Parts: sequence; structure tokens; C-alpha cells
Amino acid sequence: MNKKLRSNLLLMTTAIIWGSSFVAQKAGTVLEPFTYNGIRMFIGGLVLIPVIYLFSMLNKNQEETKTAETLAAEKKVLLIGGVCCGIVLCIATSLQQFGLYFETTAGKSGFITSLYIVIVPVLGLFLKQKVKPIVWACVAMGAVGFYLLTMAGKGEGFVIHTGELFTLLCSVAFSCHILVIDHFSPKCDGIKLSCIQFLTSGIIGIICMFLFENPVLTDILDCWLPILYCGVFSSGVAYTCQTLGQQDAEPAVASLILSLESVFSVLFGALLLSERLTLLEGLGCIVIFIAVVIPQLPSKEERLKVK
Repeated sequence: MNKKLRSNLLLMTTAIIWGSSFVAQKAGTVLEPFTYNGIRMFIGGLVLIPVIYLFSMLNKNQEETKTAETLAAEKKVLLIGGVCCGIVLCIATSLQQFGLYFETTAGKSGFITSLYIVIVPVLGLFLKQKVKPIVWACVAMGAVGFYLLTMAGKGEGFVIHTGELFTLLCSVAFSCHILVIDHFSPKCDGIKLSCIQFLTSGIIGIICMFLFENPVLTDILDCWLPILYCGVFSSGVAYTCQTLGQQDAEPAVASLILSLESVFSVLFGALLLSERLTLLEGLGCIVIFIAVVIPQLPSKEERLKVK
């Protein structure tokens, strides 16, 4: 099979799993947010341990050529990076789960969360990163799409419901998570970094579960399928597919394929949860999707470089 085709199929698999995981998260709202999120994140970290072992065996020769000092420095960065990423990830995913808990649909959650793609460059201003003028237009489009998706045509005036507010805050938190990942990922192994961040996020979530919630074992066991789906597939399988897929994929193409996660969240929400969007909500989804896709398209200079 052609390498690019194989990469695109792996990335599409990732987008499908991530999109469908919103349904699993919505099904998990029978549990309180920290309970569901903490357990599934911890499982996600455990699932990546055998993946790390497999990749370590494949790259054994590369590890043997490194000095003890280099390995020690890499482990230190990996640990610090994993914990930092895990803290931010815990905040982001907890806000997302709270949004679903307070009646946001799986489809809406997927599209509102995807706004992190246009929020990231705006937050990058604080890191003195340049922002393309087109991004500001996309931010405005994202705001319009958010309004159509959450408030237009409901006769309530300018009101954001609790679940939608949590989900919007979640997209900001995911933007911060992207920036933290961007800082640490070039300095250490991506899968190991992901494993530590999942375990960190899971441990924090479980601590919050005991501090702020009343976990009931029978309820957790009744919710085993959505917990395992998000823990095993959304974390372990999807992340591995993304890592393998991006090895031979063009960055712009990879971003575009992964952005289909929001579309799949609506499709699976409709198929499995019988969720329906109004005409204005559907228009809001389209506007948000366009706002998310445009910043990922290669510029004229980037296209010329490829040629």
C-alpha cells in the first residue's frame, strides 16, 4: 500500500475514533465528571505502556547509542513535560466532560471543542508568535458559528447555557494544552509523553473524584463500556494511529483529516444518540468547520515549497 494512502487511512481512523468518543463521553454522563474522566484517563495511560514497550524494542539500537547523561536529561524533560501536559489535559477534558454533563450534545461538544484550532494562534500572541491576518477572520467566523450553534433562534437573548460555557472554556484549555505539547514534544518521545500525561490527568481526576464527588462502584461498573472505549480506543489506539499516520503524511493534509473529528461527532451523535440539529445549529456547525479548516490550508509560499 502507498505510504501516503496508509498514513491518510490511519489519520482518518483517528478522526473517526475521536469523533465517536464524544458519544461515549455523553453516555458516561450517568457518572459525575471527575469520576468518569479520571478513570478513563488513567486507563488511557495504562494502555500506552505496551505500545511504549513495542516502540522501544523497535528503536532499541538508537537508545543504545545515547550516553547516560543524555538519557538522564531526556528522562527529566519527559517527566516534567508529561506532568505539565497532564495537568492542562486534566483541566481541558474535565471542562469538556462537565459540558456534556450539563446537557451539551455530543455533536455540539465536538464542534465547539474544535474552536481550539483558531484559538491557539491567538494565544500564541502572548508567546510573541505571529498571527496571519486570515486567522482573525476565522476567529470572527468561529464566534458567529458559536452563536448560531448555541443561541440563535431560541428566543432567549444573549444567553450561553452552562454546558456550552464549559465546552467553550474547554476549547481554550485545549488551546493551552496544544501550546504546552508544542513546547515539550520536540524534546522527548511523543508516546511516552502522552502516557505520562494521561496517567497524571487520571490521577488528578481520581483524587478530585474522592474529594468532590460520591463515586459508587456499581454505577462505575454499569458504565464500563463508555469508560473502556474512551480509555482504550480514544487514548491508546487513536494516539498510536495518529503517531504512525503523521510519519508519512503532509502536515496540512494531516490537520485537515483530523479536523473531521467534529463532523464525525455530529454523525455518531445522530446515529447512536438520535441527536438532531436545527437549521441554524447546522449552519453554525458549517461556519465553525470552515473557520477551523481555513487556517490549516497551506499558504501560497508553502505550496511553492512543496513543488
